[in-house]
Amino acid sequence: MKQMLSYLKGYIKESIIAPAFKMLEALFDLFVPLVMASIINIGISNSDTAYILRQCGLLILLGIIGLICSITAQYFASKAAVGYSTNLRRAFFMHIQSLGFSEMDTIGTNTLITRMTSDINQIQNGINLFLRLFLRSPFIVFGALVMAFTISRDGAMIFAVVIPVLSIVVFGIMIFTLPLYKKVQGKLDRILGKTSENLSGVRVIRAFNKEKDEVSQFENTNDEFTRFQQRVGNISGLMNPLTFIIVNIAIIAILNTGAVNVNMGSLKQGDVIALVSYMGQIIIELIKLANLIIQMTRAIASGGRVHSIMETKPAMVFADTSKEHLRENQSEDAVSFDNVSLSYNPSSENSLNNISFSIKEGQTIGIIGGTGSGKTSIINLIPRFYDATNGSVRVLGRPVTDYTKEELRDLVAIVMQRTLLFKGTIRSNLLWGNENATDEELWDALAVAQADDFVRKKKNGLDDPVEQGGRNLSGGQRQRLSIARAIIKNPKILILDDSTSALDYATDARLRKALSNLPDYMTVIIVSQRTSSIQHADQIFVLDDGNLLGSGKHDELLKTSHIYKEIYDSQYKKGGE
Repeated sequence: MKQMLSYLKGYIKESIIAPAFKMLEALFDLFVPLVMASIINIGISNSDTAYILRQCGLLILLGIIGLICSITAQYFASKAAVGYSTNLRRAFFMHIQSLGFSEMDTIGTNTLITRMTSDINQIQNGINLFLRLFLRSPFIVFGALVMAFTISRDGAMIFAVVIPVLSIVVFGIMIFTLPLYKKVQGKLDRILGKTSENLSGVRVIRAFNKEKDEVSQFENTNDEFTRFQQRVGNISGLMNPLTFIIVNIAIIAILNTGAVNVNMGSLKQGDVIALVSYMGQIIIELIKLANLIIQMTRAIASGGRVHSIMETKPAMVFADTSKEHLRENQSEDAVSFDNVSLSYNPSSENSLNNISFSIKEGQTIGIIGGTGSGKTSIINLIPRFYDATNGSVRVLGRPVTDYTKEELRDLVAIVMQRTLLFKGTIRSNLLWGNENATDEELWDALAVAQADDFVRKKKNGLDDPVEQGGRNLSGGQRQRLSIARAIIKNPKILILDDSTSALDYATDARLRKALSNLPDYMTVIIVSQRTSSIQHADQIFVLDDGNLLGSGKHDELLKTSHIYKEIYDSQYKKGGE
């Protein structure tokens, strides 16, 4: 909790001013029933019009001053709440960036999005209401009790009984609903997950005519969320009618006691009206307090969800100090694996089993295998997206654990299976590889990636806009721009993870020829399911079910690896040839 409050730093002044002005507003509100009582007891009883007008002017003045105090408090409360949520959201986003792939896999992107948006908004609303009402409402309640004692001891005793009863109702409902609101947010995660899954898989859903099934599943998830939300709402909704019943019973008791005392002459008519007004103020403030408590329970539940992510520490620790000398290769190997095994989850089976190989600097390497054979798992270990469960991975002769994150990621450039471009321009996306690259270097990289032809045809060339995710580009165009972005980085190790799958064979062949002309110091690793993409590689690794079952050149593997031959035959032999 201390960590969560630390994001109010810089808004302490606003957090003090807001409730202070709300207290002033409450103080002026407490004077209103006394002024009304004096109007009835003195002005109306004595038919003193001048006195009535003076007191009405005082009421207007109290109202204006209260309005100014209220606006001032609202301004500073909003400023503190928005500032807090801004700091928290920034820190939350930065913390997410520090998490490794394994933490992201465990937590899930859907819940992260919910916590960054819905949960932080709940916290912001809770802080806003808290700064405005957490002092005002109790001050009005107990202030009205004190004022009632100054008017009538008998009437004030009713207040002394009603206030504890109301507190029990309000806080009892709060304690009961707090864990339920946490479950509501969890069910919201499921809705977001289902929506995200449908949006990302919309083509497959339509291809298999599964729209109705997906709609049905979403409706079931949404209905479950709705029912639970209604259940929590029904419980919270009991607060208003219960408080109204208790307060109205109290008003009846005040009127009865007041009537007796007025007949006895110990109380005036205006005093009875003042007591009823104070009871009215109490019910209004308790309703506000009830709404505040409901909002605070949701904010606290959301705060706990956000805090749980902030408490999640990345399991992967990089070296702290920069070691520039590590950039120099200490051996002939660009990459080497020594009995490497990988398990994404300690309780699950290994995705890689005792993998050992070495890649010489400047070689072109091909990695092939069926779906789930471990191809992506191998290349994820090179830039250290994951840590090997057993064994060691070395880059340029040094263990990957000896590098700082920046050093290692500068040495390796990777084009993922799922290419991703960011909203901006072609130029801005390419400059991710090297922000200081010249136009000539950008065009050279585009030429190697076989992307210069379609970029030149664009109206604005390098400055042509790119929509989020590259939606305005074809799959092949996105892949070629992603390859160009990696080449501009001029890395020691270039990894293409099945990143030519959307290219036709002619373009793929031209790309392979261009890659062979890259500088000699650059090691190229190509992961593909096409034998045509890797058959000219210096060495090919054949994977199956997380095991390295063969390595060698294309012609050798056709003779020695039945898995490689099966893949080759399935792609090249037709009609029983």
